[in-house]
Amino acid sequence: MGVFGAMTTAMSGLRAQSYALENVSGNIANSRTAGFKRVDTSFVDLIPDAASGRDLAGSVLARSSLTNSVQGDVTSSSIATNMALNGDGFFIVAEKAGEVNGQPSFSKTNLFTRRGDFDFDSNGYLVNGAGYFLKGLSVDPSTGAPTSSEAGVVRISNEALPPKATSEIEYGATLPATPQTTNWEAQNGAPGSELIGGVANFPGSAAIFPAQVVASDTAALEARTIQGGTITAYDTLGRSAPVKLAWAKEVAGLGTDSWSLYVQTNPTATGATAMWSRTPGNFTFDANGNLTSNAIATLPPITINGITLTGIQLNAGATGNSMKQFGSGLNGQIEANGIRQNGYAPGVLQRTAVSDDGRVIGTYSNGKVATLAQLLTAQFAAPNALKRLEGGAFAESAESGLPLVGSVSAGGTQLVGGSVEQSNTDIADEFSKMIVTQQAYSANTKVITTAQQMLSDVINIIR
Repeated sequence: MGVFGAMTTAMSGLRAQSYALENVSGNIANSRTAGFKRVDTSFVDLIPDAASGRDLAGSVLARSSLTNSVQGDVTSSSIATNMALNGDGFFIVAEKAGEVNGQPSFSKTNLFTRRGDFDFDSNGYLVNGAGYFLKGLSVDPSTGAPTSSEAGVVRISNEALPPKATSEIEYGATLPATPQTTNWEAQNGAPGSELIGGVANFPGSAAIFPAQVVASDTAALEARTIQGGTITAYDTLGRSAPVKLAWAKEVAGLGTDSWSLYVQTNPTATGATAMWSRTPGNFTFDANGNLTSNAIATLPPITINGITLTGIQLNAGATGNSMKQFGSGLNGQIEANGIRQNGYAPGVLQRTAVSDDGRVIGTYSNGKVATLAQLLTAQFAAPNALKRLEGGAFAESAESGLPLVGSVSAGGTQLVGGSVEQSNTDIADEFSKMIVTQQAYSANTKVITTAQQMLSDVINIIR
């Protein structure tokens, strides 16, 4: 092939270096593009068939080398719904296909991206800066349960969160072995003065341990009980009412201590009308102060200012938040460790955020914090073999394999809310590549110039 082969080889070098310069140019141009993955260039030598001892260096072919698996820097953002993946995986997104009745419709093909600058559009969809719509599992904010088993385009509704009636009060507190009631103090701590018993104390209620205490006996009850706290509860319409509790000790004795819980069921009662009601069953404690009975008790029906509360369970045996009884250090009063109920009033969505495990969390005006969606990620066996699309998106290919879709935390990935992954382009590195590419290009032109001069010398022989 000789001189002509040298020129052909040099031309392949020019084409390869031009291809490399184009990739360098694109990388530099997208050095500030969120989620961009630079494209490197690799060179493949093309060797012609030749006899032994007559091998040629051959020409060259430039090929792209993707860096989809190389993470860019994560920078903070002032937008709470911006998010970045710290680790492997891709967000699952959909492309808008059109509109139906003024609402967007979406392609059924899943695409994948690391570009996480998502924000809400006018319809409540999370869209990134390239126009791709985020996908995940929608969640019912009232129950916290997913509403579907397959990933769909995430849409956050601005509808009011409906109220929830209180069905459980989780009651964690420590009772004093000797309750310092008003009656106990009046008798200077005489033995038995801390106990509630005595029919003479409740003439209107006519019982030693009355199931109901009428209004005229309220003073006697309050003198023989310690306050158990007031908890705000809600009915089915979201109306709130204060639930007042009082604890009365019936039996004292190491390992046989027994208590009654009274609930103010009608605070406006007068005369012989019941104002307080006793919760069924006794709360007993062993010698170590552990609750041994009535861990879950149903409170009596309560009517306060026209609001009726029924079927509320008092959970005094919740794991890590159970009732205890100790002998000292409480000043004779109850010590609340954690008292909460599960009802709430209606509320409107005020703000959203994203947790590190991929939950889109909404905060409502009623103080309720609810999960609105669960994001998923896709992982590939060969992420650098994905097909590149515009806007930092990728499509699966035969070489990449099928996506493994799962929770964000699968494989050790963490989601960083209020942040965006930037381009993985290193400007300094790209400038170095550009200088080397320029020199290689110039060297190939020198080969062509030299080959042309040699051809001219051949032609001049016959002149």
